[in-house]
Amino acid sequence: MPEFPPLKNDVLLRAARGEAVPYTPVWMMRQAGRYLPEYRAAREGQTFFETCRDPDLVAELTVQPLRRFPIDAAIVFSDILVVPQAMGLEVQMLKGKGPFFPEPLAGPRDLERLVRPDVEDSLGYVFEAIRRTRTVLDGAVPLFGFAGAPWTLMAYMIEGGGSKSFDAARAWLYAEPAAAERLLEAITDVTEAYLLGQIRAGAQIVQVFDSWAGLLGPDAYRRFAMPSLRRLAATLAREAPEVPRAVFARGAHFALEELATAGYDVVSLDWTIDPAAARSRTGPDVTLQGNLDPAVLYAAPDTIRERVARMLAGFGRGRHIANLGHGMLPDHDPEHAAVFVEAVHSLSRPYHG
Repeated sequence: MPEFPPLKNDVLLRAARGEAVPYTPVWMMRQAGRYLPEYRAAREGQTFFETCRDPDLVAELTVQPLRRFPIDAAIVFSDILVVPQAMGLEVQMLKGKGPFFPEPLAGPRDLERLVRPDVEDSLGYVFEAIRRTRTVLDGAVPLFGFAGAPWTLMAYMIEGGGSKSFDAARAWLYAEPAAAERLLEAITDVTEAYLLGQIRAGAQIVQVFDSWAGLLGPDAYRRFAMPSLRRLAATLAREAPEVPRAVFARGAHFALEELATAGYDVVSLDWTIDPAAARSRTGPDVTLQGNLDPAVLYAAPDTIRERVARMLAGFGRGRHIANLGHGMLPDHDPEHAAVFVEAVHSLSRPYHG
C-alpha cells in the first residue's frame, strides 16, 4: 500500500468500529455532485464516464465538498456501473435520463458475452484516482471506496437502465434462477477484487450500495442477494481486517437483522426506517448510519436543525454516523447542506464525552 500522510481526523473510523468519539461524525452520500457550482464548472465539456476515468479530476471533485463543509469523510467520485463496464457491457450516462445499456443481458445465453476482467487493467483508473485523492487530502479525513452490490448491478445489467420495478431482472430470479445465480457469482468475483484493489490503493473504509434491495421480498433477498453480501464482507474481513465495512441496502426493512450479522461494521439506513426501531433490531454490535430524509434540506435552517435533533435522539448514544437517507439532490442548496453538517456536530456533542 502507498505511503500517505497520517490521518488527522479519525472520528468516523472510530465510530465505525464502535469506539468512543467526541461527536457524531457526518458525511453525505453524493456530496460531490451537481448541487455544487464548482462541480458543474470542473466537469464542463466532459461526459460522466470520461470524468470518472480522469484521476486528477476525480481527486478534485472528491475534495470539493471538504472545502465547503467540515465533513468527516470523503468518498471517491465514481459510479457503481464501472463494474458492468469492466465485464464487457457498454454503459452510457444520458443527460436527464441516467444510465443506459445499449445491449443489456436478454437471457442466459448472453452470459457468454461477459468477461472476467483483470481489475488492475480495467479499473486501474479508479485505483489511481484513490491514490491521488489520498495525496490531495493530506490526511484531513478518511476516504471511502465503494461498489455496487451484486443484485443491484445485476438489475441494471438485465434491465438496461433505471426502472421503478426492474421487472426483467426480477423475472430471472424465478424463471432462470440458475442463470441468475451464475450472474451474481460472476459479479461478486469482480466486485470482490475491485474492493480489495481500492483498499490496496488507499481506501480507508468501503461501502457496498444495494440501491435496489427493497424491490425484492424477504425470501428472494435471502436467497439471491445476501449470499453475495456475506461473501464480500467475509473476504474483506479476512484480507483487510483493519478497514471498516459498510452496507447500504435501500428499502430492505425486512433484512435489518440479517444485514447486522452479515459481517459489516456499519449498516446504513434510508429515511423510511425509524432509527430507534432499527437500533433495537440490529443490536449494539454494529454502527448505524443515516438517515435524514434528503427532502429535509429543502426546509428552512431552523427546521433542518430540529429534524437533525430528532434524528440524533432516535439513534441514541454512540455507534452512529450521520448521513442522509439517500444522496444529495441536484437542486439542493449548499448552504442548507452546511446547516445539516453544523447541526450534527453541535447538537451531538451532548450525546458524547
